[in-house]
Amino acid sequence: MEPSRIPSEFPAPSHRGNQEHALREIRDAFAAGNEVVLVRAPTGSGKSLLARAVAGAARTTADAEPAQATGAYYTTPQVSQLEDVADDDLLSDLQVIRGKSNYTCILPGEETTPVDRAPCARERGYDCSVRHRCPYYSARAIASERPIAATTLAYFMRTAGSELFRQRDVVVIDEAHGLAEWAEMYATIDLSSRTVPVWDEVNVPNVRDADDSLERTVRFAESLAGACDRALEDLRGRQELSPAEATRRDRLAERKSELAWLVRDARDPESPTTWVVDQPDGAGGDISVVPLDPARYLRHTVWDRGNRFALLSATILDKESFCRGVGLDPSTVALVEVGHTFPVESRPLFDTTCGKMTYDHRTETAPKVARLCVRLMAHHPGEKGLIHAHSYDIARRLADRFADFGVGPRVRTHGRQDRDEQLRRWLATDDPEVFVSVKMEEALDLAGDRCRWQVLCKAPYANTNDSRVARRLADDQWGWYYRTALQTVIQACGRVVRSPDDYGATYLADSSLLELFDRAASDVPPWFQDQIDRISTPSPPEFDPEAAMADHPAPPTPGREPRGGVGDDGRQTDDTTDGRGGRGDGSGDGGRAGGDGGSDDTDGSGSDVDDHPLSDVWG
Repeated sequence: MEPSRIPSEFPAPSHRGNQEHALREIRDAFAAGNEVVLVRAPTGSGKSLLARAVAGAARTTADAEPAQATGAYYTTPQVSQLEDVADDDLLSDLQVIRGKSNYTCILPGEETTPVDRAPCARERGYDCSVRHRCPYYSARAIASERPIAATTLAYFMRTAGSELFRQRDVVVIDEAHGLAEWAEMYATIDLSSRTVPVWDEVNVPNVRDADDSLERTVRFAESLAGACDRALEDLRGRQELSPAEATRRDRLAERKSELAWLVRDARDPESPTTWVVDQPDGAGGDISVVPLDPARYLRHTVWDRGNRFALLSATILDKESFCRGVGLDPSTVALVEVGHTFPVESRPLFDTTCGKMTYDHRTETAPKVARLCVRLMAHHPGEKGLIHAHSYDIARRLADRFADFGVGPRVRTHGRQDRDEQLRRWLATDDPEVFVSVKMEEALDLAGDRCRWQVLCKAPYANTNDSRVARRLADDQWGWYYRTALQTVIQACGRVVRSPDDYGATYLADSSLLELFDRAASDVPPWFQDQIDRISTPSPPEFDPEAAMADHPAPPTPGREPRGGVGDDGRQTDDTTDGRGGRGDGSGDGGRAGGDGGSDDTDGSGSDVDDHPLSDVWG
């Protein structure tokens, strides 16, 4: 890497805000010998352009010795962020590569078939006549040769050890604050009928109540790996597979590999990994095996992939704790702080708290929040709004109330299956629709009239009923607990103000949010503390559904459901995400909340990564 090139590699014709100063600071941090530079830059400060400048300073092939790494990777956990990069003309030299499932086959009759289910994946020894034109393999070959390859973090991690995607000189990770949680999610081994094709062929023991739960789980993993291997032998012996059989084969191979890793690591007396076993339903029920400290996993999948690293985020709140969580030596890490240049008056926080939204208080508080939202609709009659519901339970309760009040025609909701489609429709409309979202606190660029106001319905604490969270709190990691919630709040507040001349209001509906600001006060960035210090109490109009519909083309219609649907069946009735964490937000005054985050199968492996209680990121 040549740090002196960083400022000149900035791709935009001019700088805005603190970008020029940030480039010099990043340059100096690398020039001082730091292997890793953390860049804490507020939402809307142009982090992707800073990332491109760092990637552009990687060693070139012309300057390298034969054995030296060249080029750069740009990676982010968020698919939408990668799509923004792909659509940005200033970042056109970043060659984007996604997993096989994101490309379709071009063979006659297979035009709707994803590449990971095409004939080359179904037939043994298949010789594809158009492989050189295959969208996936072409994109992969180009990305492997270009100076800067851009991928999702999921694809990047899963290609560790690849001949094509070898070590490079520089790795840039955008939105890096959740790196430890993402590593944990990808290192988690989920065993259930949805993930293990031979689940019904084995006896699933009760490991939940055993004193030696990990040892019992390891013994079960050995027998389950044997069952997977036998089923794999049968499939691999066939000349041709159907798409369903190809999916089964891939799942079996992935589970076998995971199980072998678990057995090796758990039986290794030198392993530093602490494994936690979850089985909420006891004998016969799903089992999750989670490594609490995934630094070892990150070593192979991330830190061995480059010489120098730039990690960018608005919410890397504490350098020391972040480094501990991801396995970095803080002495080799520099922190560059980028100040906020958006006027604090343009990004106000308003105290409209209605009470606590914990599970035990929600029945009383949720109707008050729904009435508040109707008042805010009247306060913003011609403007689009976003309601961060945090969970499908809260979203369903609000949707039902909106239908009762007659404002359903102005509201749009989503389920797990149609979230992207409903988001696309909300973004596309010019009507002043209000979108009730679940886990969309990150990676949304709602500049200008795309959204002018938003409501935070719930303090986003991690689920204390989940064993990994409980284990951390038993180890007195309350600082982590508050920081992760604060990260999500700050990310959410950055959705609606995207430039110095933009403006957008954020309304706080859960009183636990104010408590969170006090509990995490030492980790609050100065520019966000400015917003907290200016919190005021507004005076929206009185509750009047007709006024809330005044500038919407549809008339008030009591009983009409909002557009879209909540939950897979349209009526999600609790916060449970996948059965591992019990009730989705626990109870009590800690503002305990479960996550509905998750990710797509972006690498085409056939696996579906389940909702993760620590992740606020959707892939």
